[in-house]
Amino acid sequence: MIKFLDLKAINAKYKDEIKARIDKVLDSGWYLLGEQNKQFESNFAAYCGAKYCVGCANGLDALRLIIKAYGFGKGDEIIAPANTYIASILAITDNECTPVLVEPDLNTYNINPDLIEAKITDKTKAILVVHLYGQAVKMEKIWALAKKYNLKIIEDSAQAHGAYYNDKRVGNLGDASGFSFYPGKNLGALGDGGAVTTNDEELAQKIRALANYGSHKKYENIYQGLNSRLDEIQAAVLDVKLKYLDNDNARRKEIAQYYLTNIKNSLIKLPQTYSENSHVWHVFAIRVKERERFKRYLDDNDIQTIIHYPIPPHKQECYKELNHLSFKITEQIHNDIISIPISPVMSDDEMRKVVEIINSHK
Repeated sequence: MIKFLDLKAINAKYKDEIKARIDKVLDSGWYLLGEQNKQFESNFAAYCGAKYCVGCANGLDALRLIIKAYGFGKGDEIIAPANTYIASILAITDNECTPVLVEPDLNTYNINPDLIEAKITDKTKAILVVHLYGQAVKMEKIWALAKKYNLKIIEDSAQAHGAYYNDKRVGNLGDASGFSFYPGKNLGALGDGGAVTTNDEELAQKIRALANYGSHKKYENIYQGLNSRLDEIQAAVLDVKLKYLDNDNARRKEIAQYYLTNIKNSLIKLPQTYSENSHVWHVFAIRVKERERFKRYLDDNDIQTIIHYPIPPHKQECYKELNHLSFKITEQIHNDIISIPISPVMSDDEMRKVVEIINSHK
């Protein structure tokens, strides 16, 4: 079986370094908010080109904390893509804000900048952009809208560690950005983890307090905060793997380019990119009619696939108040999308077999 993502093999490459850093944490006797966090936060901020990084428990919390830190709440609207993982929307509603959904561009799967302005009202506080599947959102028009209407730009960068828009990386394209370090991400921990990056010192300090029960000083709570901290072991692991992220992303790009060049099947709609460095290929998502038949065909040929994602947020049971909405492009994507194997440890033989099997599908 060609695995969709072999996490054991990915982490095995850095096993000795990871073990050494974990031993350092164990020997220190300090397991939260210590030197490993400081080191990783500094290195990851520099990697993104941002001034500040604050570790937290997971990617959802990163977004929740940003919205909470801005003080957005009941009655406030946040524009977001209809085509996204549900965490993007959960972060909005968890802060009692209203998500205002916008259709994606069918070519990039990211929010369509041309459709945003029509959704802006006097209640709009922010635009949440999601760099879905690993491709950076086209930001030029969004920057202009944010300036025109005095809106914050929040990035959901959970799937796009290292991607660029022009000469800037994600994590440095808006006012604040939330990252996930879930094990399957391009930069993945050995458990849950997340972070916020920003160039706003006051916001960074508020988020740091909010993530620690609303406290800068033990037992003195200035905000009604959360318990959302990146532990020292995960920070240490991430700091090891960060050094290799660009190399791992480069391998993903090689595989993606091979797929784009060699998959030649009229039943398959391939993803599109708009520049060489805009996409880090967290997943290689294709569209195909009769998806379940195609998935069974790949299963029968020992190729593992995953569907990202079968049900859009506005059709989920937990958002019954949105179920009446219709986003035809989003629904088309969620009906047809399927992700094929791509990872930095995938071999050339595996890559070639995936193409051969897909091209033989009828």
